[in-house]
Amino acid sequence: MAKIPTWPGSSSFAVSLTPFSFYDSDTSFQTDAVTTADWCAKRLGYPLVDIELQAVNFFTCFEEAINEYGAQLYNFQIINSFHTLEGNTTGSSYNDKLITPNLGSTINVSEQYGNETEGGGGDYKLESGSLAVQSGTQRYDLLEAAGSSTSGSDNVYIKRIYHYAPSAINRYFDPYAGTGTGIQSLMQTFGFGNYSPGVNFMLMPIYFDVLKIQAIEFNDQIRKSGYHFQIVDNRYLKLFPIPTSNYTLHFEYQLQSVANAPVKNTAADLITDISNVPYTNPTYAHINHPGRQWIRRYALALAKEMLGGIRGKYQSLPIPGSETTLDFSRLLSEASSEKETLITELKEILEQTTRVKQLERQEQEAELTQKTFYKVPYPIYIG
Repeated sequence: MAKIPTWPGSSSFAVSLTPFSFYDSDTSFQTDAVTTADWCAKRLGYPLVDIELQAVNFFTCFEEAINEYGAQLYNFQIINSFHTLEGNTTGSSYNDKLITPNLGSTINVSEQYGNETEGGGGDYKLESGSLAVQSGTQRYDLLEAAGSSTSGSDNVYIKRIYHYAPSAINRYFDPYAGTGTGIQSLMQTFGFGNYSPGVNFMLMPIYFDVLKIQAIEFNDQIRKSGYHFQIVDNRYLKLFPIPTSNYTLHFEYQLQSVANAPVKNTAADLITDISNVPYTNPTYAHINHPGRQWIRRYALALAKEMLGGIRGKYQSLPIPGSETTLDFSRLLSEASSEKETLITELKEILEQTTRVKQLERQEQEAELTQKTFYKVPYPIYIG
C-alpha cells in the first residue's frame, strides 16, 4: 500500500494554495493561515501521531471557515435589515457599511392604500378622459369614452367624475337665489337702489356669508333636482338631472391591468430577495479576535472531518506483526457535533444584536438603573 503523506511539522503560505483564493492577498490571512494550520495539527495529536493532512488541506479548511463565518454574519444582516434594503439598487457592496433603518417597505405598502384615497398619493398614474354630454341624454359608455387609452379592451377603475352642482358662491349676489335675506329692500331704503342689484355695498359679518351660501345650497337641494350620478358595471354612467345643454364632462380612471400589476418598479438591478443583496466575502483583516477564534475552531472541526474521511478510506493500517484500526468514526462524530455547536453559538450571538433585542436590553437596563437610584438616600435640606 502506498505511503500516505502526513503533516511535515510546518508550513509556509503561498498564493493559490486555497481553492478560491478569496483572501490570499490579505497579509493577516497569510499569517493566520500558517499559525492556524500548525494549531490544528497539534490539536489533532501531532507530533505524537501522524496527521494525514498537508498544508493545503489546513489552508482549505481555514478559507472555508471564514466563508462560513461571513455567510452566517451577512445572512443575519440581510434578514435583520431586509425591510430597509428591499428595493434599493445592487450597485455597491454593503460590507462594513452602517445600515440605517427607513420606512421603505412601509411606504411601498402605504402607496397601495394611497391609490384608493383622494389626495393620498399612490404609485400609478391616473388617466384622464372626457365625453361629450348631449342635451336630454343621461346614459354614457365610459369605457368607450376612454378608448383612446385602453383601445377599448382593458377594464378600467373609475376614480372620479367631475359632475357637481354649481358652486353656491357663484350665485352669492343673485337676487333671485331665493335666500330670503331681504338685502335688496334694505339697500333701497339706504338709497342704493339705483345701483346694480348684483352688487352689495353693505359690510356684513363673516357668518352672514356662510349662512347665505348654506341657504342657496339648501334651496337647490330641496327645490331642484340634485346633481349626482350612477355608475353601472364600472362602465356605464347615468347623470342626474337630465342634461339640458351640451357640454364636456371630464373623468379620471385607472387601467385595471396597471392597478393590479404585481410589478410596479421595472428598473433593473434592484434588491428583490436575499440572493441579490450586495454582500461580498468579509475582509479578514477587519474581523476581530473573537470572530477569528470562532473561525479557528470551525477550521479545526473541518480538519477533523477531512481527516476522518481520509482515515475512513483506509480504516486499518498494517504494522509489524499486526494491524491498527484508525479512529475515523470518532473524528467524524466529533466534527459533526462541533460544527453544529459552533453554528448554533454564532446564531445565538447574532440574535442578541437584533434591534428588538437591543431595545429590550436598554429597557431592562433603564428599569434596573431606576431601581438602584431608589435605594440612594435622599438629602435633607435645611433652609
